[in-house]
Amino acid sequence: MIVICPKCRVKLKIADEKVSPEGTRFKCPKCTTILMVKRPASKIRERQDNLVLVAHGDNSVIEKVSRILEQEGYQVITATNGIDAMVKSLREHPFLALIDVALPKIYGFEVCKRIKERKETSDVKVILITSVYDRSRYRRPPSSIYGADDYIDEPELEERLSEKIRQLLTKEEAPPEKEAPPSPPTEETREKESVQGPVGEKVVEEAEDADIKRARRLVRTILSDIALYNPKQVEEAIERGTFRETFQTQLKEGMKLYQLRIPQEVRQKGDFFNEEIERFIEEKKRNLMK
Repeated sequence: MIVICPKCRVKLKIADEKVSPEGTRFKCPKCTTILMVKRPASKIRERQDNLVLVAHGDNSVIEKVSRILEQEGYQVITATNGIDAMVKSLREHPFLALIDVALPKIYGFEVCKRIKERKETSDVKVILITSVYDRSRYRRPPSSIYGADDYIDEPELEERLSEKIRQLLTKEEAPPEKEAPPSPPTEETREKESVQGPVGEKVVEEAEDADIKRARRLVRTILSDIALYNPKQVEEAIERGTFRETFQTQLKEGMKLYQLRIPQEVRQKGDFFNEEIERFIEEKKRNLMK
């Protein structure tokens, strides 16, 4: 955007992403006057009631889900990471977002939480796609689905997805129950909201081969299961700095599965298991500070 200094009339070019909706202070480089610059209010796009966002880290799952939706008459847009999913939910405003909990860059359950908290996208319906890595361990529903309207296990997509969507539409058409209106977001909350990924993380996709991506995805699946089934314990462990110790048993089981499913030649290319754990911990720390 172009801003004119009221004192010396010099024109300043300021990048839109540097200006928060509440205003950001800038110093005029010519006369040193402090300017309060606010981003112009953007018009909230109406929800597109035939548009579905499919966000998943596996292209084969995206193709499968897209086929199901298109056969039901829906238009489909896709995303392969959490940042792209946030951007497209804001820009396109679909009526429904199907989000993989183990998305790269920003975990899917965090994307869901942000979509539901933002005024512009709070009316978007969200179904989380879970991918439990150990079905003998997790036989109950998740303890938290982070504000999502429903969830579906990945192996049940073909059998139950259409039914899940119909149930959501039926609920939406039913008269809403009377309840206290939600508290509006504070100025501090609005200022901290962002669709950007972790600080210092490159937006450009890493040039990794399919085997490495598969290895990373398996670790993210293990971690997302821990987060879905133990949300309170995860937050407490992150705050105390004891995540690895608290979930030592689950992480050991996850490592055994990782060694079983990921060939040794892939594992020798990098310590992907611990790298993803550290990314998860850092992301949760940032979200807890908001």
